[in-house]
Amino acid sequence: MISTSNVECQNLTMRMPMRRFSRLTSGFSKKVENRMHSVALRFMYYNSVKVHQTLKVTPPMEAGLTDRLWNIAELVAIVDANEPAPKKRGNYKPRNKALSK
Repeated sequence: MISTSNVECQNLTMRMPMRRFSRLTSGFSKKVENRMHSVALRFMYYNSVKVHQTLKVTPPMEAGLTDRLWNIAELVAIVDANEPAPKKRGNYKPRNKALSK
């Protein structure tokens, strides 16, 4: 059963450690993609790596989806495997031939 208090608790749990949601910090994300990646990594960490106090295990372990704890290196490997190869950004050829010598 879900209620407003459960949703607000989840919002607070995510917002407090993730300073990207506070406009007046140096970690504020201006690009939507960066914010989406940050939120996705935080949810993955919170649900798959962090042992919850009330459960004594992670939620996937409690649900029977996995039988082991994940670690940060495994999360990064998943992200790297699913990320497309970086593209070249812009044309970096010098405009003036005198500058290229």
